[in-house]
Amino acid sequence: MDLIQRENGEVVQASHPVIVSASRSTDIPGFYADWFFHRLNVGYSAWTNPFNNRVSYVAYDRTRFIVFWSKNPRPLLKHLDYLCQRGIGTYIQYTLNYYEAESLEKGVPPLQNRIDTFKMLVDRLGKGGVVWRFDPLVLTEDITVDRLLEKVRNIGDQLKGYTEKLVFSFADILDYRKVKANLERNGIRYVPWDERSMVEMAKGLCELNRAWGYQLATCAEDITMLRPYGVTENRCIDSDLIVRRAYSDAELMKFMKVELITPQTSLFDDQPAYPEGVIVIPDGRYYMSVHRKDPGQRKLCQCMAAKDIGQYDTCPHRCEYCYANTSKESAVINYRRHLQNPLAESIVGV
Repeated sequence: MDLIQRENGEVVQASHPVIVSASRSTDIPGFYADWFFHRLNVGYSAWTNPFNNRVSYVAYDRTRFIVFWSKNPRPLLKHLDYLCQRGIGTYIQYTLNYYEAESLEKGVPPLQNRIDTFKMLVDRLGKGGVVWRFDPLVLTEDITVDRLLEKVRNIGDQLKGYTEKLVFSFADILDYRKVKANLERNGIRYVPWDERSMVEMAKGLCELNRAWGYQLATCAEDITMLRPYGVTENRCIDSDLIVRRAYSDAELMKFMKVELITPQTSLFDDQPAYPEGVIVIPDGRYYMSVHRKDPGQRKLCQCMAAKDIGQYDTCPHRCEYCYANTSKESAVINYRRHLQNPLAESIVGV
């Protein structure tokens, strides 16, 4: 923690994260992109701890990489050049679901618009710069496993050539009181996942993937029964993907303790020999993975440590299954507060 000066002149302590998550708690690209990039330029923002409501400050002078999370990241397109100017690397966790007919995501753009956005972002960031998430997988009285697989297939066919991975999770409705309350409040007749339906879904995804060749990965799930279908554990904040996308950033590599090694060749063979278990980066060098799970995250979460700068009860996508909002109404109220003062220190306009 070092001192910074706020816009009002007050000197306060602030964290100075190298890697930023923006954000698990709300859709910053979709609704707060202009705010975030203004604060990035100013040099700091205010953040409220959801567990004790204490306000703290996040400074961006040392930030070298940002992982964005969004259901509508199109507003990021106009800001990507600024990230390049600042030398800040990025990739996007893009949640691209298909629940239009069931109105489970009332605030997202039409599906084709979102698919077009995905492709535009890949054209700018390159393959691997946008990760496809169909998350969560929701079962209801109307959405069966077969119907859900058809929804995934529709998107997966259109993204072929634009993504390397499909990340999914099963809606843990009974384990999240907010999710259960939100669904019941809005009359959604959900069906909890059980082992049989999870395996059926994984088997169906495996069959679909024969045509795609994606990496199938699940987020914060016990994958013991899913492994036979080629499912791996996802790392949403993934040190190896960060290295792959930003290996030329010596400052970031030093922070992450990544040693990039040039392989040796022999007099008789000009092909480099790589030791077993190493990760080869695009320029031919290699390194040993340094990924370490963030101990502050859930037991099954595999993410590395990063500073999340979002805030709960601020995402007005109005998804019926949302875990980050107490209610749709509270999120809309906070978004309106933001609109009244869109460049304030905090995401909620204060």
